[in-house]
Amino acid sequence: MVDAAVRPKTTRPHPDSTDADLTIDIARVTDLLMGTWADTRREARELIKDSAFWRDDALGKDEHRERVLSQLHLLVENKAVHRAFPTSLGGEDNNGGNIAGFEELVVADPSLQIKSGVQWGLFGSAILQLGTAEHHDKWLPGVMDLSIPGAFAMTEIGHGSDVAAVGTTATYDPATEEFVINTPFRGATKEYLGNAALHGVAATVFAQLITDGVNHGVHCFYVPLRGDDGVDLPGIGREDDGLKGGLNGIDNGRLSFDHIRVPRTNLLNKYGDVAADGTYSSAIDSPGRRFFTMLGTLVQGRVSLDGAASWASALGLKIAITYATQRRQFDGADGQEVVLMDYGKHQRRLLPRLATTYAQIFAHDEFLQKFDGVFSGRIDTPDDREDLETLAAALKPLSTWHALDTLQEAREACGGAGFMFENRLVGLRADLDIYVTFEGDNNVLLQLVGKRLLTDYAKQFTGKDAAALAKFAVGMTAGKLFHGAGLRQFGQSVVDLGQVARSVENGLREEQQHQLLAERVQQMVADIAGRLRAAGKDKALGARLFNENQAELIEAARAHGELLQWEAFTDAVRRVDDADTKKVLTWLRDLFGLQLIEKHLAWHLIHGRLSTQRAAAVSQYIDRLCARLRPYALDLVDAFGYEPEHVRAPIASGAERERQDEARDYYAALAASGEAPVLEKVLKKKAKR
Repeated sequence: MVDAAVRPKTTRPHPDSTDADLTIDIARVTDLLMGTWADTRREARELIKDSAFWRDDALGKDEHRERVLSQLHLLVENKAVHRAFPTSLGGEDNNGGNIAGFEELVVADPSLQIKSGVQWGLFGSAILQLGTAEHHDKWLPGVMDLSIPGAFAMTEIGHGSDVAAVGTTATYDPATEEFVINTPFRGATKEYLGNAALHGVAATVFAQLITDGVNHGVHCFYVPLRGDDGVDLPGIGREDDGLKGGLNGIDNGRLSFDHIRVPRTNLLNKYGDVAADGTYSSAIDSPGRRFFTMLGTLVQGRVSLDGAASWASALGLKIAITYATQRRQFDGADGQEVVLMDYGKHQRRLLPRLATTYAQIFAHDEFLQKFDGVFSGRIDTPDDREDLETLAAALKPLSTWHALDTLQEAREACGGAGFMFENRLVGLRADLDIYVTFEGDNNVLLQLVGKRLLTDYAKQFTGKDAAALAKFAVGMTAGKLFHGAGLRQFGQSVVDLGQVARSVENGLREEQQHQLLAERVQQMVADIAGRLRAAGKDKALGARLFNENQAELIEAARAHGELLQWEAFTDAVRRVDDADTKKVLTWLRDLFGLQLIEKHLAWHLIHGRLSTQRAAAVSQYIDRLCARLRPYALDLVDAFGYEPEHVRAPIASGAERERQDEARDYYAALAASGEAPVLEKVLKKKAKR
């Protein structure tokens, strides 16, 4: 980290001098950001300070793949992969800590993080969550020690996010007590699978289970890919996806199956089983609920992507803001070149994204607590699992989109230096590109959230008579609508306090920010529900109306996720005791909330939530907040807790400050020597006198 004693505050007069004198308790902020599993995160960060885990930019695709595989073996040797597995097999039954530890690998190499997730978070988790004790004892030890590297074969070329419609079949043959796994057409080929091109010796394959002529829907099967001789088994089709836009340390590939036979007991049968005679049974009678229960057990992929993307954004901002406090460009009023971070536009580019990153990290920890509670069994009810899936679908899109936006803006903010691969930003941006698509396309996930919001909204009307509905309709016009997330409700109305920025500062504090953000979600859901209600039981009309409102429903879901993040940020601020630290974090939280309001000013104006005077002043106050936060920018990125071995970007190493100091010392010495050349424009000014 940069020594605070030599850290420049600002080269310009600060608009509010008392604000520049606060002292942040960086260690306390770091603890807040590290969250519930801070010890695990620190343990993981200490491990990856070893350069053996770092991405080597000089390697080509093939060498990169082998390096990442060797790094997985290093993780095994360091007992860094067993946390989520049962204690009976040498694990820790620590689901939240497991995800927290794996997320930290993103700063070493995103390929390492994702390949680890494939092996232990997808392939291994499918066996753990969908299988029974017999499967655990048989295969999990090999999964854990990497003697069974495996692929997670869910996605197909023809069916990405639509898992229920996969074309792969698993037809039961009672004569041999085997399932016949088959790829009936090209579109049913399993695609984009990590470990599939080279390293996988087995796969967990999702296929339509057919027995006695009945299709019981998608189930998961353990399918060997290679024999003991290391050669692919007959009927296994394997193709290499080749060079990709990022994550080239992972051997993504395609798998197809030509009537591959596996024993009946290779069905991972926790939620559905087939007897020797072909009789199907399940404790969950509804095929739809059974399918979503099975998929819900694999939600941890989305959980880890949310966290990894948030911390990748943090790393990008650590690099860009550190550089921006050292790099100088263009003369200021005092004749000295100005530090980039002192320019208002530069503050506007980076500080709102910093505020969003804080919000996402705080929200992720609450999300991770929910995940751990469900998967540990402490709060494992159908409602809790549904809430967890909705949280995953709401937060993963926001954090992964934000990562791409932040890394791109950070790259541009660093100019040509940001485009150099050694400074990490372009590599991180390329690797995280696919995060917005895999483990569920972001728009599809947000549609799932929107449907949940509509369902919760509709429950308001169950059993109500006409008078009650009429009363509700009157309330709706006042913006007092139901919101299904268990949110805090503040009763205050937004009062217009005038036309200047100071009135926004006084009038859009915590309570009013929450009200504006919450009412936007509420009103959008209510409006969509009202338009859909016209369809009644007409399915064709319902489909048409839903399609017409799909974009707005996704936007409502996005607003819902942003509200959850704002609330998590607010909860974190309330846990701070130190007055100075709390004040700075409150400004940062306000910056997050107000930039969300600014982004949707048109909506707030159209729906009468803000006056035109108040709306016009929002942007001015955001500028004031950025200026207030400027002196603490380095403190706020230092609080991410990254050390030089994690950052590994020359422009964030202090080298830029050394160059700037050398240049200034040179010009000062030249001026003092009396030998400095005279500028042409100075001579011309003298000649005109």
